[in-house]
Amino acid sequence: MVKKTLNVGIVGYGFMGRTHANAFRKVVNFFDLPITPVLKAACGRDEAKLKSYCERWGWETAETDWRKLIDRKDIDVIDICTPNDSHAEIAIAAARAGKMVMCEKPLAMDGPQGEEMVREIEKAGVANMVWYNYRRVPAVTFAKQLIDEGRLGRVFHYRAKFLQDWTISADLPQGGAGLWRLDAAAAGSGVTGDLLAHCSDTALWLNGNINTVSAMTETFIKERTHSLTGEKQAVKIDDACAFLARFDNGSLATFESTRYARGHKALYTFEINGENASIAWDLHDLHRLQYFDHRDRGNLRGWRSIHVTDGDHPYMSKWWVPGLQIGYEHTFVHQVADFFEGVASGQPAAPTFRDALETQYVCDAVLDSAKTGQWHSVKHA
Repeated sequence: MVKKTLNVGIVGYGFMGRTHANAFRKVVNFFDLPITPVLKAACGRDEAKLKSYCERWGWETAETDWRKLIDRKDIDVIDICTPNDSHAEIAIAAARAGKMVMCEKPLAMDGPQGEEMVREIEKAGVANMVWYNYRRVPAVTFAKQLIDEGRLGRVFHYRAKFLQDWTISADLPQGGAGLWRLDAAAAGSGVTGDLLAHCSDTALWLNGNINTVSAMTETFIKERTHSLTGEKQAVKIDDACAFLARFDNGSLATFESTRYARGHKALYTFEINGENASIAWDLHDLHRLQYFDHRDRGNLRGWRSIHVTDGDHPYMSKWWVPGLQIGYEHTFVHQVADFFEGVASGQPAAPTFRDALETQYVCDAVLDSAKTGQWHSVKHA
């Protein structure tokens, strides 16, 4: 049986460009898909770096103009791995050209821009997805299954944090290819759109819509040298953010993120407390899910550590034998597999652009609340 192939064109060759290329290359080795992705073309501005990227990761051709990439008749899917300020323009152009679109998170610079992206993508009727990859950590997907089975009962609390420490030095510049996340013009926001967007997406998926938030943010280093101009400029992104939230199901939440937590490179955790049971997860031990069930017999009651590696756990039957864990890069493989399964079946795999717009609205409400010092309602997609 000859499988259908779809040609992928990727825009961007940095950190995310590598994770995505790895996923497109590896997915057919482990997943029996009705569609085979072909690494047809990569696009980037630096021709020398682009050539090296293509050679290392197996892209057949190179383009230095994303518009030419979109215009190519041999490209079926556009994968966007660029800074946040270019997501909308590329995605809308790709949709209008009839291309399927995969876009890195966050979806947009803000809600109104995200709304325009959703309108255009849905008007074009093309398959689409946003790369919120932590949904596809097997332990996190398993947590979703437990929640959907009703094992937690009524949920009372959700708490999440995402901590890093890489921007503490005042000598660190902002802007440019490597440090665009510190430049509000390219990123839109700081940890809110970068790290808390991940936390919010997972929370919305696991626990439903958030209706109100109360937030505070801080920019600890007020001025940095721009890496391209050499000039001192005001820092306009948030270095740290913490917010309270209420979900539609009545549960209360706390979220925290910072790039100023010395000793933490990528500490992402969440815990959910329900009337019957609780679950907790830690990215540093990503293949384990902590689970407590109050209905256990009293003298056996306690937290259990579930090693999510058996064949009946989400995705794990595709990998190795039970007991052998997988890692961060595999979440992107899972996302590619789900995307192409959705294309083949006609059932879109989440999060779609519309799903990701919900997270964008949470980020907007958080930033607005931090500015006003008041509770803000969250708009819904």
